[in-house]
Amino acid sequence: MKRFFALVGIAFFFVSSVFAEESVLIDFAELVDDYQGQNKATLMDFSSVAGTRYTDEEKAAMMTSLFIPNWEVRLSSSSRTVLNDSKSYVMAVTTGDEAAKYAGEQIMGVRVHFPLGTFNSNATVKPPFEIPAYATSSVEEEGKRGDQFNGYGVVKNVGVIKTLKVNVLGRNFPMGLSILLRDDKEEVQTVFMSYLDFDGWRELQWANPNYITQVRNRELNTYPLYPRNTPAVTLDGMLFTRDASQEGGDFISYIKDIKVVYDLAVRADIDKDVDDEAVWGILSNREESRRNAELKRLGNLQVLRYLEGKKMDTSAASSSTTTDDEAAEVTTP
Repeated sequence: MKRFFALVGIAFFFVSSVFAEESVLIDFAELVDDYQGQNKATLMDFSSVAGTRYTDEEKAAMMTSLFIPNWEVRLSSSSRTVLNDSKSYVMAVTTGDEAAKYAGEQIMGVRVHFPLGTFNSNATVKPPFEIPAYATSSVEEEGKRGDQFNGYGVVKNVGVIKTLKVNVLGRNFPMGLSILLRDDKEEVQTVFMSYLDFDGWRELQWANPNYITQVRNRELNTYPLYPRNTPAVTLDGMLFTRDASQEGGDFISYIKDIKVVYDLAVRADIDKDVDDEAVWGILSNREESRRNAELKRLGNLQVLRYLEGKKMDTSAASSSTTTDDEAAEVTTP
């Protein structure tokens, strides 16, 4: 019990204020197609919650992952039209062999078709499912319990965030970029990074204005450890904003990775006599009901999309012949 309520505040603040950690929140170069059209490391099999009436082929369609083409662009309600939605999506893009940075690597390409009307609008790039902070891979046998998405949208043991970094390839569009972070309390914070009115690669950085560097100025407290000792930060999405004064239509950008510089919530060099999570499983159980609901929702969605695709006419004659996007666009702010 004495160890459970150990005093870690002073030691933690002294160490973390000098040696901040830097971790990769997500690197889109890692989200490649390496398992049946999906990314193996981030694969989620939703067929486990499907009903018995589904065939094996339909259940196979319920698997999804963080493979880049699975991500979605969600326009704000005032900006949504059939045209804008159909022309807003992400792609897996490979840089050229002679690129100035990240030559031959995969990055995320984002296209957003903003409305032409003179009103503010935004678009959020969202993962295909809410990334769970504690999940165990059903494919990787060697995966540790609850660690499937570490480095794939999740960073654990995060105390105070000092800096957020994003590597972006700009195309001189005056749009704003914000990163949406979800904490262990399920609260989402919007972090504005910068405007994208530049050409070429740039590392955008956000410095926490409330970060206190001097130990003597920090508020030192004592907290119970497990299950509070592993707070996590999870990527909830990326927000692109367009001001009413800016030109609408197509917007293009590319993102390589997102990194976090932070203080440790608990010192990593403290020896653990017992693996608390392995014994009690409290953190995993807290997510289980919400994750099961997400599994059912996304599993059904995957099946509906599969069935709808089977009904669609895929002949060349069915493709749209519209060449004047602006004439076809109708929006109501």
